[in-house]
Amino acid sequence: MQKKILIVEDEESLLKLESILLTTKGYLVCGAGTGLAAMEAVEKEKPDLILLDAMLPEMDGFEVCERVKKNPATQHIPVVLLTAKKTPEDMAHGKRVGADEYITKPFKSAMVIETIEKLLV
Repeated sequence: MQKKILIVEDEESLLKLESILLTTKGYLVCGAGTGLAAMEAVEKEKPDLILLDAMLPEMDGFEVCERVKKNPATQHIPVVLLTAKKTPEDMAHGKRVGADEYITKPFKSAMVIETIEKLLV
C-alpha cells in the first residue's frame, strides 16, 4: 500500500519540488501552505508522515507539530521538521514539541528520502 505524506511548506516552488521528489519515490503526496491548512489536512488526509516547515503563516511548524503530537488520534504520525532554522535552540525546540527528525535547509534530497524511509518502516 502506498504511504501518504503531507508536505507543509509555504514556498510554492519548494512544495512542488518536494512533491515531485516524493511522488517519483512512489509516495502519495498532499500539500498545505499554512499551519492551519496543515491541521485540517492532518484530520482529513490521515497522513502516514508529515514533512513540516517551521516558518509558516498563521501557525508555525513547531505549534503544528506540538498539536499533532498532543492529540491521541494523531500522535503516532512521524513528523519531520524541514527548516532553515538551524540554531541549537531551534533544534531543541523541535525535539521539545515532539519532532521525530529535524532536517535543515538547504537539504539533500537523498537525506530526506532516507529519513522518510527510516520512519515509515
